[in-house]
Amino acid sequence: MKTFNIGDNVTVLDDSFSGKVKGFKNGMVIIETEEGFDLEFNAKELVKITDTSELKGLFGAQNIQAVLKEKELPKKRSFVKEKKSKKEDFVLEVDLHIEKLVPNKRGMSNYDILTLQADTAKRQLEFAIRNRMPKVVFIHGVGEGVLKAELDFLLGRYEGITFQDADYKKYGLGATEVYIKQNPSR
Repeated sequence: MKTFNIGDNVTVLDDSFSGKVKGFKNGMVIIETEEGFDLEFNAKELVKITDTSELKGLFGAQNIQAVLKEKELPKKRSFVKEKKSKKEDFVLEVDLHIEKLVPNKRGMSNYDILTLQADTAKRQLEFAIRNRMPKVVFIHGVGEGVLKAELDFLLGRYEGITFQDADYKKYGLGATEVYIKQNPSR
């Protein structure tokens, strides 16, 4: 079991989040991202970064300072006027297939798999609600419909959201689209 201390610099495996450990809650590690968001992760999803020398192996012969500088360079702006904001165009897509959630499912019972998928869906939905995202698509696949039924039960417990089968042309039959009604007074 990995142990973390408050103030540790961490990065999230299989994601682009990094930040500092802020606290602990219900067996989860709370990190504050560089953008100021508080997110909860399982300790298995985090890697402690003590200094940039640990990152050198990831970049091979490249100079770490050159890589960091490249990331800081401002992107050229497009002068095409957009009609909608980027936030409205963004759709959080969450693939709940077990192969996308864990590197190896060997040794996991069907109950363990379903629990992990449901917990992931709940965590991602709450992330979308906290960050005022208007829409989330959960990709669950067709299968026997057990995960879809579990997802429908989970979504039915939330007020202020509606859900339906996602766009067939884009996702096929195995996806559910969730709309989050935003409260303008917040």
